[in-house]
Amino acid sequence: MTPHIDMVEAARVYCDLIDHVDGSNSAWLEQMARVLPRLHAAIAELDQSACTSGACSLSQDLDDRFELFSRLRGLLGERDSYWMEFDVSADGQYMSGSLADDLTDIFCDLKSGLDMIEGHPEEANKALDAWRSSYKAHWGQHLMDAQRHLYALDARNQLRF
Repeated sequence: MTPHIDMVEAARVYCDLIDHVDGSNSAWLEQMARVLPRLHAAIAELDQSACTSGACSLSQDLDDRFELFSRLRGLLGERDSYWMEFDVSADGQYMSGSLADDLTDIFCDLKSGLDMIEGHPEEANKALDAWRSSYKAHWGQHLMDAQRHLYALDARNQLRF
C-alpha cells in the first residue's frame, strides 16, 4: 500500500475501535495497544514536508469531544490516570496524564480528517495535510503518551477489564 492509503486505513481502524468501545469488550485496550503503533508508523511514513495547503485545521465540536472523553474515562476507571515524567507528587492526587484525554484528542483529529475524505474524496490531500499538521502540533504527543501508558498497563497485566 502507499503511505496515504496506510494512514487512512490506520485512522479508520482506530476510529472504529473508539466508535464501538463499550464495557462489554474486555480486550479493547489490548486492541488499542496494537492499533497505536500501526497508526504511528502510518503517520511517520507520510512525507511531512508535503503539506500543500499551509496551516491546516480540523473542525472541533467541544460537546462531542467532552462526551467521548467522559465515556472513555468512565470505561477506563483507575486505568485512566498516569504520571507524566515531570510529576513529583507522592499522594497520587495530582496525576496529570489521562489516557481518555489522549485517545479522545487523537480520535477527534483523525475522525475529522476521515469525515473530510468520506464526504469529499477530492479533499483527501487536504485531510492528509491536516493530519500532518495536527500530528506535529497536537496529537503526536498524545499518541506517544498513550503508547507509553498502555505499555505500562500491559507490564502490570492490566489491559483486560
